[in-house]
Amino acid sequence: MQPSGVITITTDFGHKGPFVGVMKGVILQRFREAKVIDLTHEIPAQWPPEAGFWVRRSYRYFPPGTVHVAIVDPGVGTERDILIVEHDHHYFMAPDNGLLARMLDHAEGALVFKLDLGALERLKIDPPSNTFHGRDIFAPVAAELAAGKTTPVSIGIAADSWTPAWVEEPEVSAGKVSGSIMTVDAFGNLISNIDANLIESLDNPVVHIAGKDIPLLTTYGNVKPGEYLALLNSFGVVEVALAESSAAEGLGVGRGAPVTVKST
Repeated sequence: MQPSGVITITTDFGHKGPFVGVMKGVILQRFREAKVIDLTHEIPAQWPPEAGFWVRRSYRYFPPGTVHVAIVDPGVGTERDILIVEHDHHYFMAPDNGLLARMLDHAEGALVFKLDLGALERLKIDPPSNTFHGRDIFAPVAAELAAGKTTPVSIGIAADSWTPAWVEEPEVSAGKVSGSIMTVDAFGNLISNIDANLIESLDNPVVHIAGKDIPLLTTYGNVKPGEYLALLNSFGVVEVALAESSAAEGLGVGRGAPVTVKST
């Protein structure tokens, strides 16, 4: 695969402190021409499923050969592995804690490796700290991949298993699909893990959440301010909104809440 020189970073670091900036500095020390993109650093602390949710749905908007680094890592410094994956002409790098599991469960033909820590010395990477592998492992390895100076097969051990995802897949049954709210965006919209293809066969679908049946419409302007609606958002998943307000506050629910789309 021909590297593009682009690296995306997804973390739960936020922007308080130097952590994201230091990672970028390490990348640029090794690969000055790298183009580093912040996908998001607002993943809820220690919640890998949301990071995996966004990486899985965002990577295709970047050039083939992009390296996608995702770090939500409650097990940093322990014996947990680091995955390096080649899939759909992209590289992915993340802790083996379920973050990439949902993508890998559906990634036919993906090449999955666990980072060989012995390769760090060959890449002239100093022994890592116990608490900041983003700086000490992920950043320098991502730079080497993006620069085309190494490949997953050169620094990894082939794997055919990984830590399972933390959140169950949506359940499809006669006349309904049941899933979970994965995240709440800045507008208070509730974003689920129910993809559009799962509800194609439903007749006149409505979304049931927090005791309410909410119509599935096409866009936010289809209702008056203060009214609820559901829609398929720009990432192709079911979303629940409250026009010109916060559905999360209005319904009193958030990440992990059950949501069902059903025929009427």
